Amino acid sequence: MNTDAVSGSQLNAGNWWKILSLALLICVICTQPTLAQQKERMLRTLNVNGRGIETIPTTLSQVSLGVEVQGKTAQEVQQEAARRSEAVVALLKSRNVEKLQTTGITLNPIYSYTNNVQRITGYGASNVVSFRIPTDRAGTLLDETVKAGATQISGISFVARDEAIAKARQQALTKATQDAQQQAQAVLSALGFQAKEVVGIEVNGASSPPPPPRPLLRAESAKLASQDASTPIVGGEQQVEATVTLQISY
Repeated sequence: MNTDAVSGSQLNAGNWWKILSLALLICVICTQPTLAQQKERMLRTLNVNGRGIETIPTTLSQVSLGVEVQGKTAQEVQQEAARRSEAVVALLKSRNVEKLQTTGITLNPIYSYTNNVQRITGYGASNVVSFRIPTDRAGTLLDETVKAGATQISGISFVARDEAIAKARQQALTKATQDAQQQAQAVLSALGFQAKEVVGIEVNGASSPPPPPRPLLRAESAKLASQDASTPIVGGEQQVEATVTLQISY
């Protein structure tokens, strides 16, 4: 048996396998994307901001009112303010208003000036409460509170119920998401690209600012007490707005 021939044959076979392995490795490397290509793919994303608005009726009135009393002594004024406030609060509780709370209590001296000399001529006290009530009942209740002793109606604003706002937020978010998708589709189609998948989502929240309060002057509150007809209170609408940002690869 020729030993040199066997060794040469083994060497050729070994070299062949090395060459084949090297070729396969080169093919694998060639088929892998380069770092630049990977970076390019990572950068090929589109960011779009979608906006959704849902409008709902304001069915609740947020009212702020109270009593204001003036007199010669602090004790006299405070007691009278407390007596009238108690009557107003009792009425509000009997009408099952929502979120009733005290929002202000004040007692201040009243000054007069004569020949640049300051002196106390009396005292003024006020107790203020706020509450919510269905708007269709607000006018009648305002008339009743004035008759019960309220002398100050600071203002009224209109809001939707919490459950209605929560539902509107969900709908606004849905609209915002759809708006973002439609924008992305329009842009990519115009450029000849195809959207692949959403790779990032940012929900910027939903806001529902109520309409600003409408002040009601003391003169108007005094007028309410002399009217037999119910004061007309008309609500409005409240907008719930949401924004969503989508990052879409293409």
